[in-house]
Amino acid sequence: MKLSERILLSSPHMSGNEMKYINEAFDTNWIAPLGANVDGFEKELAEYVDVAAAAAVSSGTAALHLALRLLDVKQEDYVFCSTFTFVASANPILYEKATPVFIDSEPETWNMSPIALQKAFDYAKSINKLPKAVIVVHLYGQSARMDEILEICYEYNVPVIEDSAESLGSSYKGRKSGTHGKFGIYSFNGNKIITTSGGGMLVSNDEELISKSRFLATQARDQAVHYEHTQVGFNYRMSNISAGIGRGQLEVLDDRVKARRSVFERYQEKLSKIKGIQFAPELPGTYSNRWLTALIIDEKKAGFSANQLIKTLADNDVEARPLWKPMHIQPLFNGAMSFNHFSSENFSERLFDQGLCLPSGSNLKEADVDKVIETILQLNSLNQQKTEDITV
Repeated sequence: MKLSERILLSSPHMSGNEMKYINEAFDTNWIAPLGANVDGFEKELAEYVDVAAAAAVSSGTAALHLALRLLDVKQEDYVFCSTFTFVASANPILYEKATPVFIDSEPETWNMSPIALQKAFDYAKSINKLPKAVIVVHLYGQSARMDEILEICYEYNVPVIEDSAESLGSSYKGRKSGTHGKFGIYSFNGNKIITTSGGGMLVSNDEELISKSRFLATQARDQAVHYEHTQVGFNYRMSNISAGIGRGQLEVLDDRVKARRSVFERYQEKLSKIKGIQFAPELPGTYSNRWLTALIIDEKKAGFSANQLIKTLADNDVEARPLWKPMHIQPLFNGAMSFNHFSSENFSERLFDQGLCLPSGSNLKEADVDKVIETILQLNSLNQQKTEDITV
């Protein structure tokens, strides 16, 4: 079977405009890091999300690491972080030998729970050790409750980093995702809503700090004729070729958001009638890019589990994946502190146990979406028949 015959979860979707910028880079022989495309991509993305400045870097992880560096996070400092996320949200905390403290999700957004966050702050205050930063992750395109989260963090004068790797193009109460905290980060990995093949962006309204992030990302080279270095730097800058791809992709970002929302709406329309299926919510006053169509399945009501569905889809050449395994139950973070939304249950663990993502690419054909839907309906029908046979 050819890879192209599979229905993929989220494949790159080129606009056709990327080659214009790539050819310019080749024509000027400027294919190394930095150049006109990097400058242009930073300016255009900053304008799109309406922030003062942006720094194009090699990955979203690099952007997050730079944000922690700029906030002077050091060994043994606490950093509060969403537990329901990909490991890249938490790894940079370890880069700086700081201590991650994980915050549960809430049912209304599936993102960081203000209730759990307040519990964590209450504990930190009781031992006189407030966090240096809070990393809020906006998963699957849906924003967290930023008003409530920022209110808590402002009370303790703790800066917020928005991990918006999955939510570029989304908004919260009229403002773009990634622009509410001290820093925002985006990812342009191959599976994201727009891609540079690999890359990321750090954004902020603090132009001085963004300028410093560029310095740190370019091996922290001091101004001198020779190579002078007074602090540790990193090789984190984006290449001019990658930035050219990003410029072409950014031109069609709003179209990509509309396409993914359309895919989500078709799934929701056709599958919501199945008992036990619940799609990822969209909080009132927010607009999700619906990067991935995410849902949870109550096996007792539906008659099948998320894992059964993933296997069934795979047997039919359809890629689907579980929702993120929470960081506090990852072996890497064994023993880390975590705070729950509910008094006796961790909600993010329920999401992991019951959840999956369906193919959601903006380049999916209608027939592809229909095949996924039909496969799920057939599984549901088969399980209903088994239930009826047992009852009889």
